[in-house]
Amino acid sequence: MIKSDTLIESIQRLSTFQKKGLAKMGLVKVIDILRHFPARYGEAGLIKAIEFLNVGEKAIVFGKISHLKTAKTFRSKVPISTAEVEDSTGKIKIIWFSQPYIAKMFFEGNLVRIEGKVAERKKELYFSNPKIEKVSQMPEGVSGSLFSDKENFNLSPIYPESRGISSNWIYHSIQKIMSRGTLDTLEDPIPEKILKKYNLPSLKTALIWIHTPRKKEDAEIARKRFAFEEIFFIQLDRQKEKYIAQKEKSFIIKKKKTEIQDFIKTFPFSLTDAQNKSIKAILNDFKIGRPMSRLLEGDVGSGKTAVAATASFATITTNPPNQDFGNLQVAYMAPTEILAKQHFESFIEYFSKYKIKIGLITGSGAKKFPSKTSQGQTLNCSGPKDSTLAWTKIPKPQLLKWVENGEIPILIGTHSLIQKTVKFKNLAFIIIDEQHRFGVKQRMRLRRKYDIAPHFLSMTATPIPRTLALTIFGDLDLSLLDELPKGRQIPETKIILSHQREEIYEKVRAELKKGRQVFVICVRINDPDPDKENTINAKSVKSEAKRLKEKIFPEFVVGSITGKMKSAEKEKIMKDFKNKEIDILVATSVIEVGINIPNATVIIIENAERFGLAQLHQLRGRVLRSSYKPYCFVFANTKNQKTITRLKSFVNAKNGFELAEADLKQRGAGDLAGAKQWGVSDLAMEALKNIKMVEAARLEAQNLIKEDFELKKYPLLAKHLAEKSLIHME
Repeated sequence: MIKSDTLIESIQRLSTFQKKGLAKMGLVKVIDILRHFPARYGEAGLIKAIEFLNVGEKAIVFGKISHLKTAKTFRSKVPISTAEVEDSTGKIKIIWFSQPYIAKMFFEGNLVRIEGKVAERKKELYFSNPKIEKVSQMPEGVSGSLFSDKENFNLSPIYPESRGISSNWIYHSIQKIMSRGTLDTLEDPIPEKILKKYNLPSLKTALIWIHTPRKKEDAEIARKRFAFEEIFFIQLDRQKEKYIAQKEKSFIIKKKKTEIQDFIKTFPFSLTDAQNKSIKAILNDFKIGRPMSRLLEGDVGSGKTAVAATASFATITTNPPNQDFGNLQVAYMAPTEILAKQHFESFIEYFSKYKIKIGLITGSGAKKFPSKTSQGQTLNCSGPKDSTLAWTKIPKPQLLKWVENGEIPILIGTHSLIQKTVKFKNLAFIIIDEQHRFGVKQRMRLRRKYDIAPHFLSMTATPIPRTLALTIFGDLDLSLLDELPKGRQIPETKIILSHQREEIYEKVRAELKKGRQVFVICVRINDPDPDKENTINAKSVKSEAKRLKEKIFPEFVVGSITGKMKSAEKEKIMKDFKNKEIDILVATSVIEVGINIPNATVIIIENAERFGLAQLHQLRGRVLRSSYKPYCFVFANTKNQKTITRLKSFVNAKNGFELAEADLKQRGAGDLAGAKQWGVSDLAMEALKNIKMVEAARLEAQNLIKEDFELKKYPLLAKHLAEKSLIHME
């Protein structure tokens, strides 16, 4: 009997390539390969008698195997297995290339099932690399001629592969494991009452049905069970975190309505109803005395920063407990240095009238506002420089000292904020921008670093489907910014064909003559190497900037920026662009998130087929920063219908929320809510299309945690959850 925790290499002889291939796919133990599910099921072959086989068709035959041999091809010395299979109507030869082990898996006279494509060589039919399995008996009627009364099909599982590990190898390994009684040793972590309630199969049954389905319905039910299981465990983990948070103490922040309104009046714009509603929800959470955990989900340009600034104002104008002096503190974390610096400048403008001290800490240095010297640097303003907006560079140790003793109320930064050297005196509020780039466990560790838990506001400009939000952010309350600020216009988005390029350039020139600015986005930094195999044939920043300057827009200033540049160089280019010293900025997707240039109203995206929907939407958001009419021109070099459909959904979607739902339905190459981004398997992503399943998993998780937080009544569940949490700790 093979146990589930047995190492695969202890039951299979593995080559070096196979060991590397298995490691790459995360298949180490028997349980890993049992949970390596088919990506799809191959076209079913018709069961036929050998006499009636035709070249080029996919077919299934049953018969006795004989003449099992191993050898090597004459010229290339590739190892092969050969055999013959015979039924009552005839016999056919079989060849397996690079799979010599197959000849050792069967004995002369074994009854087998062969499935594959019929090939022909020297007028002789044979099967090449077919799937093979032992059977205990021949199905009725196989010895006869064609099945005229009914078509007898079978599903063929096709597994994700790696170098040295074929789908066929995985199939045989799983069959070997299952034949050794392994499934009888497995304990089902999902309580039986939940399985019965939702008509889900047991773990053993589901594994048999997913790996060896005899009909389509079996495979679908098995996949449904495993999808429910994954979502259920994510929900359990999130509900547990929510339960813990509700038991913790936090700072009570109460502000008069008039104080908040006075702060909002300083904005050079009026807030939307959605922004006001979100601010109200946050301020209500602040009053309760338990740490807030809220997700602010807003489309590109919907005004999340203004909401964060208002909540920050309420925090830093509140005294610490039992004091009538001092202030609570705010930490604002951004995913990149460019975005952190932008938030630093935005907060300076929001708080300049209040003389609030603001710090910035990133990998490249530290800054402080306001500057105590006349030599301080001012913001990148297009108008006259304002000395009241001056900041200065300071040593990191000095900034950290002021943060620790409470002198700096607001600290903005990248992941530098979670280093052990960063300590706050009264940290009451943490804002995390682009939540999906920051792990759940990291967030929890940061919160539990302090005796009094700070409030949490997680923000994302990547609108996600409701089912995904309920699953991934199950421990967070949700606020939506689903309307654009007043005066903002929906961008005119068009897919441009090659013959329309010159016409579009003239439209762009007209915008440039009005004083507007343009982004041009390319996939590559440098031109592809023509001698390199499988190179991506796409426009590069370097050559496109040169072409636009010399041949298309010689009368305008063209600049370029990429992620490979040094921070100081990137900062200078963005400053020049913001100050209108550059008219056209050619860039990679480094400008994808948060870059705020109100005067840029046109974006051209080259080779758009190579970007995901999320990226395309974020890039389009760069021209949604003003009341000017925005334009997004999508150049695509593809004839693939699936890709064209995906790009059309990008063009037609009125907002990111519509786009998110469209992407979930399509599940194409541009994963707005993709498995890699959210750490969810493809199987569970499919299930996220089913709101009833998500809500059922959420409800069961909530009930279990309320009933038995430590899951003492469900030890298998507790063990499985602990293992899952360790895997996803980072």
